[in-house]
Amino acid sequence: MTEIPDARWGRSDGVLGRTATKFASTRPGSWVVRTLTPLDRRILIRTNGRRTVLGPVGAPTLLLETIGRKSGQARISPLLFARDGGSVIVVGSNFGQAHHPAWTANLIAHPEAHVVVGGQRIPVTATLLAGDEAEAAYRKMVEVTTAYASYRGRTDRQIRVFRLTPVA
Repeated sequence: MTEIPDARWGRSDGVLGRTATKFASTRPGSWVVRTLTPLDRRILIRTNGRRTVLGPVGAPTLLLETIGRKSGQARISPLLFARDGGSVIVVGSNFGQAHHPAWTANLIAHPEAHVVVGGQRIPVTATLLAGDEAEAAYRKMVEVTTAYASYRGRTDRQIRVFRLTPVA
């Protein structure tokens, strides 16, 4: 089975990483990160998943390539991820906004996708997690960055949690 690389740069435990995490946990910080997402997407695409705007803070980032559930067109979303054995976890927190991000509906409709990390494009299958399994996976994301703990408190919706498993 192909392994999803751990291609982060920067340090999450450094001063910049800790400060950025605190800031991203706030509503203004979430707005800034959402505003930077289009730029981040372009940088990640241009560098084949090797560099990101958020890179210096040491957050593990990937590009998720899905098929639009309505359009049938390829869609690309930059996301943070957590390790889960040979798979990775991604969550549709959408910074605690009231609606699910579109990529989550795309994965539900078409669970076959690709991730781009560290210059590698890897086919994956997405599994929507539920119950205790989703809770344990969400805690892994909080370990990556505590900002995810604050996102949960901002919304009444059930945040979607997915496991992305490489296809052999």
